[in-house]
Amino acid sequence: MRAFTYERASAPVEAAAAVARTPGAKFIAGGTNLLDLMKLQIETPTHLVDVNGLKFDTIEPSPDGGLRIGALVRNTDLAADERIRRDYGVLSRALLAGASGQLRNQATTAGNLLQRTRCPYFYDTAQPCNKRQPGSGCSALDGVSRQLGIIGVSDACIATHPSDMAVAMRALDATVETVRPDGAVRTIPIAEFHRLPGDTPHVDTVLESGELITAVTLPPPVGGKQIYRKVRDRASYAFALVSVAAVIQQDGTGRVAVGGVAHKPWRIEAAEANLPRGPKVFAEQLLAGARPTHDNAFKVPLVERTLGAVISQARS
Repeated sequence: MRAFTYERASAPVEAAAAVARTPGAKFIAGGTNLLDLMKLQIETPTHLVDVNGLKFDTIEPSPDGGLRIGALVRNTDLAADERIRRDYGVLSRALLAGASGQLRNQATTAGNLLQRTRCPYFYDTAQPCNKRQPGSGCSALDGVSRQLGIIGVSDACIATHPSDMAVAMRALDATVETVRPDGAVRTIPIAEFHRLPGDTPHVDTVLESGELITAVTLPPPVGGKQIYRKVRDRASYAFALVSVAAVIQQDGTGRVAVGGVAHKPWRIEAAEANLPRGPKVFAEQLLAGARPTHDNAFKVPLVERTLGAVISQARS
C-alpha cells in the first residue's frame, strides 16, 4: 500500500471540496472495497477523506411517503429495518444475499452503489484492463469470461457491476441524492446513476469530481410480491452469475431488474409489458442485442429460467 494523507470531514460540503481540490483524493466510509483495492495498488489515492462523522446514518420517512436512507446506513441495519422488510422486501432480501455478515456490518449504502467490478482481470495487475488502466486493452474479451457481461457491453469492457443492493434499488426506482463541492445538490435517478462502459469503462458513474452521495430515496411502497433470486456458484459469499429483483402485482404486471449480466443493474421498462406473457417473451426483449462470449452464453437461458422461477414464485 502506498503512502497517503488523511482527514476527517465535519460537513458534507467540506468533504466534497476536499476531494475536489486534491488530485487523486477519495472518500472513505466502510472501506470494504476501497481498502482491498488499495492493498493491491489498483486504487492509489493520495488523500482519504473520512465521511463517517457526517451523520448520514439514519432511515427517515420522506414527504411523499417513501423512505430516505442515509448514505452511511450500514447494510445490516438497512436489511433489518422493519419498514424495509415490510414495504421493500426485495431490498432486504438482496442485501442479505450479498457478502458476509461481517462485511454487511461495515459496508454502507453509498459504498455498495460505488463498489467496483469483480472482473478477475481488473484485479490482476499483470493483465491489461481498460477499467483499471484506460487504453491498455481488455483481457477478458479473449480470456475467461464466465462471470462477465452479456448485455450493454463494449469492445473496451465486458465487466459486470457486483452489487446485489443496486439491482433491488433499480427495481424500486430509487434516487440518489448528492452534494457538490460548491454546495449545490442534485437528485439522480438510479436508472441514470451507473454508466455503461462504452469507450470509457474506467468511469463507473455519472458523479462529478468531489460529488458526495448523501442519501438514497425510495418512492412510496408499490406493494406486490417482492422477490430477489440469486444464482451463484456457491450458497454464500459469492457474486451473482445472474440475479433477479422483481416486484410482481396480482395481475402479473411488475418491475424486473437483472444483475450479473451488465455493467449496471439491467432493466428495460418497455419489456415489462410482456411479463404476463411469460419469461421467454420477456427475456427475449430484455436481452435484445446481447453479445455473450463462448464462456458465458449460458447466461442467456439462465436469465429466462431464473425469471421463470421468480414468476412462478410470485403466482404461488
